[in-house]
Amino acid sequence: TAKMQWSLILLCLMAQCCFMDCQLYQFHYINENKTWTEAQQYCREKHTDLVTVTNMKDMKRLINISAGEMKETWIGLYDQTYGNRTWYWSLPGVEFNESESNWDPGEPTDRGNPISENCGFLNTNLEWGDTGCKPLRYFLCYDATDETNKYHLIKEKKSWQEAQSYCREKHTDLISGTKQIEDEEVKNLKITAYFGLFRDTWRWSDGSNSSFRHWNDELSNVKYNSGQCAMTVFDDEGRWKNESCDERKPFICYDDNIILIKENKTWEDALSYCRHHYHDLVTITNLDKLRLIEEKAKKASTLFIWMGLRYNRLTDMWFWICKEMISYKSRTSEGQMNDCGMSGAMEAKGQHRWFQRNDTEELNFICFKN
Repeated sequence: TAKMQWSLILLCLMAQCCFMDCQLYQFHYINENKTWTEAQQYCREKHTDLVTVTNMKDMKRLINISAGEMKETWIGLYDQTYGNRTWYWSLPGVEFNESESNWDPGEPTDRGNPISENCGFLNTNLEWGDTGCKPLRYFLCYDATDETNKYHLIKEKKSWQEAQSYCREKHTDLISGTKQIEDEEVKNLKITAYFGLFRDTWRWSDGSNSSFRHWNDELSNVKYNSGQCAMTVFDDEGRWKNESCDERKPFICYDDNIILIKENKTWEDALSYCRHHYHDLVTITNLDKLRLIEEKAKKASTLFIWMGLRYNRLTDMWFWICKEMISYKSRTSEGQMNDCGMSGAMEAKGQHRWFQRNDTEELNFICFKN
């Protein structure tokens, strides 16, 4: 089978067949005071889990549901007891890959520093070093909205946390990932500065790998914060603070509107299953949905997972199957689809590339719940 990967621009054009914009999750504010562990148990029994926050859009949704009444609530982030520190990129959706790292010889190391070196900086040769997060340095911002001037060296000295806040407010984020760092515009700067690399031991209750953090400037980003959990403070622009998990606070749960089905089915059987038990095979219409579905796909038991993507031979186009717009069963029975037995599947792991696969293959798949 030939391999295919589509650009996200084409993805957006194809997605226009679906006029509905399904939310992949719903947030629920629970106005009951519970410890973090009690809140976690409640959310898992009545919803999906304590809320995971993946980007600033999520944060704005959380702030909106506060309606000015809430002061602070538990979210799903907790610090592992003596857990391993993991490196992340500040920009959501960019995954850290150790094989692509460019550490200065001897790095990373805490250098015997009693305050752990959990933030990253670039030296003039674009090699990486780790450092404490409190020292004041110049820093590099990335702006996704500016095609001609994406990278900005900010010659104001700030802590790493302050630099991250500045970049998110004025641009998009601290520069993150090797693709951005290796851009010629960045190479020509030749200056030592903070960039978007950090590590911590914090984890999400639902096991997701979201690197998004929205701490206030008071966080002590040391090696361990054992027994600490995160809450969002609404009168501080939703910024997070760490507290003892034994404090009793209101909390926010979420309901997940997508589900991975670990049963091996052909594409047509997967479509029928989703429509009978839930709503439809999953469609992907924006980057936020793409990232969440990639996270779900990691837990599949097959190498690929089916999506609601279908090939039409007559038009030589790929399109999303949408329950509201197309009755797939009736059209195929009349031979109007003119397909050649090819549907779209996503790699379950790795880069989550998309491939055309023979739709008689039996794979796991993802459904929309409603």
